[in-house]
Amino acid sequence: MWKDYFGKEAKIFGIDIDPKCKELEEENVKILIGSQSDRNFLKQVRMQIPPIDILIDDGGHTMNQQITTYEELFGHVKEDGVYLCEDLHTSYWVQYGGGYKRGGTFIEYSKNFIDYLHAYHSQQKSLRVNNFTTSVDSIHYYDSIIVIEKRKKEKPYDEKTGKMTFVAPKKIGTMGKIKWVFCLAINEPLRFFGLKGFSWR
Repeated sequence: MWKDYFGKEAKIFGIDIDPKCKELEEENVKILIGSQSDRNFLKQVRMQIPPIDILIDDGGHTMNQQITTYEELFGHVKEDGVYLCEDLHTSYWVQYGGGYKRGGTFIEYSKNFIDYLHAYHSQQKSLRVNNFTTSVDSIHYYDSIIVIEKRKKEKPYDEKTGKMTFVAPKKIGTMGKIKWVFCLAINEPLRFFGLKGFSWR
């Protein structure tokens, strides 16, 4: 429970562009009037409300609205909170600025989240650990919905105890080493040009 700047206790905060929605306010429910594509307005929202447990973006569904809302409010979601965006199918609708693999859609934008989630494992400078990497535990895609579960995350590591008793370690041998060096040598330039990797097997 948090007392907002009007002195009312509020648990649920809603945003709508239509001032008439203000009439729907009730105990524990506060409605802020503004556009979700207005960065300055969303910055004000961040200052006016406490950290968010669950954020549900079910607004206008345009690409700019979805991306702007994520960029301005995702960081205001608690470290164990949830960010949910609905109606992702508009990323495929022309009238919303969408299209299959079309640049600038929220679907294409959100595909970067998959890389960010795995950035600890990256060997390339173009993919480095960022705030998403260190604060997100999982990403779930459903039909027209993405759910991002936040949880503070540190660099992963592996740990072994005991000793092998059933399977003896295989020796790589000279030929194996040659294959390994060859695969590294050929895969480096392939990776640079974004081409499919080569595997000996």
